[in-house]
Amino acid sequence: MKVTKAVIPVAGRGTRFLPASKSIPKEMLTIVDRPTIQYIVEEVVASGIEEIILVTSQGKSAIENHFDYDFELDTILKEKNKDQLCEEVCNISNLIDIVSVRQKKPLGLGHAIWTTRNVVGDNPFVVLLGDDLVLSDVPCCQQMLNLFDEFQESIVAIQKVPMDQTPSYGIVEGKQLRDRVFEVNRMVEKPAPGTTSSNLAIIGRYILQPEIFKLLEKTTPGHGGEIQLTDALLALSKQRPMYAYEFEGTRFDAGDKLGYLKAIIAFALRHPTLGPEFKKHIKEVSNDF
Repeated sequence: MKVTKAVIPVAGRGTRFLPASKSIPKEMLTIVDRPTIQYIVEEVVASGIEEIILVTSQGKSAIENHFDYDFELDTILKEKNKDQLCEEVCNISNLIDIVSVRQKKPLGLGHAIWTTRNVVGDNPFVVLLGDDLVLSDVPCCQQMLNLFDEFQESIVAIQKVPMDQTPSYGIVEGKQLRDRVFEVNRMVEKPAPGTTSSNLAIIGRYILQPEIFKLLEKTTPGHGGEIQLTDALLALSKQRPMYAYEFEGTRFDAGDKLGYLKAIIAFALRHPTLGPEFKKHIKEVSNDF
């Protein structure tokens, strides 16, 4: 079965980025020359997905506007003969079909995904979190879809983290089947120190079977008083096989200030026009410390 739809939850308030996110959605903060959310959407497009469902909330209209056609801007750029920039801006609105669903109450990631049930339907789908940027030669989403073609079951993306950081993540325990691939036995959201021996941390990429919606509907609020996706994933893993994939690439937590700065540097160094000069600048600045 082919995966054709992706869900991107962007309803969060971005409190880790206050005061910057007070009036600007954190997903619209820029990494070099484009907002964070555009990198996520471009990863989806590069992976062959056909439709995106954004889970939004009040104050997030800037995200939808970014991917819409702007006639006035288009006209101004054409009048000023800025053809290349005009083409680049117009291409944003033509990237992919996007549908928006409102999360009316801040009840957590699990609830955000549940709100898309009527749009997603009865097919497997991808979930990408807007805070997680992955820099890789093959898009992280595409890597997971390749594995899904083999297993046809739910997959969570993971990375190994230091043990003292496990309380900050959802953690997977499981049997390693081969390099980078694990069969999930247990999942726990932000485990207390000493309660797990695993350091396989879930990051913001998932391929989910549609059965997850019924489980989310029954899931009671967990850590932080929110409906946790991890709790529903654990229930799903007891009904049918689930796999964890240690993706190839570097992940940046763009929802964290330090992670955001690291992402800017990493993407800037790879920028086709800015990269060489920026690399020189980094070396010069480094010598001053």
